[in-house]
Amino acid sequence: MKPLTDCSIGCEGRIVRIRAKDPIKGRLFSLGLAKGSEIRILDHTLAKQTWEVESDGTKIALREEEAASIFMEPKGDCA
Repeated sequence: MKPLTDCSIGCEGRIVRIRAKDPIKGRLFSLGLAKGSEIRILDHTLAKQTWEVESDGTKIALREEEAASIFMEPKGDCA
C-alpha cells in the first residue's frame, strides 16, 4: 500500500484507503473514488502538483493534496 503520489505514470491498482478530511473525502467520493475502486495513473504535471487518473472509465484531475490522500495497492511492478 502506498500513496498515489509515490506511483509512476501508467501504474494501476485498487484503492485500499483514503486518508482525507471531510471536505476532500466527500469530493473524492462524489467523483467515484472510494475504497475498492480500480484506479490508473494517466499523467501528472512536472512539479507533480496535479494528477490525472482514471477510475471506472472516468478521467479525473486531482490536486497534489487529494492524490496524496489516496492509498492504493499497485498491480505488478509499479514504482
